Amino acid sequence: MKVIGYIRVSTQGQAKDGYSLAYQEDEIKAYCQAQGYTLLCLFKDEGISGAKVDEEALEIDRTGFQEMLGYLSRHQVDYVVTLNTSRLWRSDIVKVLVHRELKKYGVDIRSIEQPQYSIYKKDPNDFLINGLMELLDQYQRLEIALKLGRGRNKKAQQGGYAGGNVAFGYTVKRGQKRLVIDETQAKTVQRVFDLREQHPSWSLSQIASQLNEEGHRTKQGKLFTKVQVKRILDRKAFYSGVYRYGEIIANGTHEAIL
Repeated sequence: MKVIGYIRVSTQGQAKDGYSLAYQEDEIKAYCQAQGYTLLCLFKDEGISGAKVDEEALEIDRTGFQEMLGYLSRHQVDYVVTLNTSRLWRSDIVKVLVHRELKKYGVDIRSIEQPQYSIYKKDPNDFLINGLMELLDQYQRLEIALKLGRGRNKKAQQGGYAGGNVAFGYTVKRGQKRLVIDETQAKTVQRVFDLREQHPSWSLSQIASQLNEEGHRTKQGKLFTKVQVKRILDRKAFYSGVYRYGEIIANGTHEAIL
């Protein structure tokens, strides 16, 4: 059997279970070896929620996942191996989208912690067990989000960095609580908005292609896709130095990029 692996961790995921990327990768490799599977490739998303979705395009807003779909479109694969289904989705809408995309290529899921799971099975017992496990996982995610949100809102009210993923264009120095501009990334952010203004009819993919042609790269040193471009454009208020937490609007505690 030819398989690929998928691993993901978010800030919330690390806080909940400590499933590091390295741990997930080791488990997948050991599982494939035990099952006699040929592991062709492994894709990962780091610091991204499993519930994140581009609602306008109805696409999963994860770079690693999109790269995985691109691989599936070019190669014959039997299974996507993952530690558990929560690595692939953390909400019902994302689950539906994952199932839709994998069925396009005739691929099934092999979940190490849910050995009976299949996107094609219709056994009522498996449906009940897998459904209950997913509901429990979703409950844990909501509970953690509530706890983290309280702490971040308090920090934001005090004018500090509230934690979570650092937006492209910024970094946080160790031991400090304020965002600092990354000059190289800031030039890329400015270029994204310049291209949008100069070419209003361009698609997100066309903007991404132009960035790549000019030598701009993501934080991970990879080529830009429409997902990263949209993420930057959606944060215009943040890059302008104003951002919102709940009903509180605070002046940026960092120098604005735009």
